[in-house]
Amino acid sequence: QVVESGGGSVQAGQSLRLTCHAPRMITSTFNPSPVAWYRQAPGKQRELVATIARDFETNYADSVKGRFTISRDNARKRVYLQMNSLKPEDTAVYYCNIRVRDKDDYWGQGTQVTVSS
Repeated sequence: QVVESGGGSVQAGQSLRLTCHAPRMITSTFNPSPVAWYRQAPGKQRELVATIARDFETNYADSVKGRFTISRDNARKRVYLQMNSLKPEDTAVYYCNIRVRDKDDYWGQGTQVTVSS
């Protein structure tokens, strides 16, 4: 089970922090698993936003570089997405993905982020 939280409605320029939690995943499974945040805006395909690997290496979509930061807390089985300087185009449902053993994908239900101008 993967649970996202932290979404909401904000004004442009404000910040939000999303949390991805895997409460039922054992630590030995969570820790080595890469985790990614995706988002899907209405009428658009789901797109990759940020990833964090088991060694904490991170990657970002060009559209969020310098504004978003992904991090992980293995002890708490959580991954965070700090989103600063939000723009209306960041409006989407944000999903967390955990890939286990390079083959099994676990998705959350998504959390809505709405940014108004």
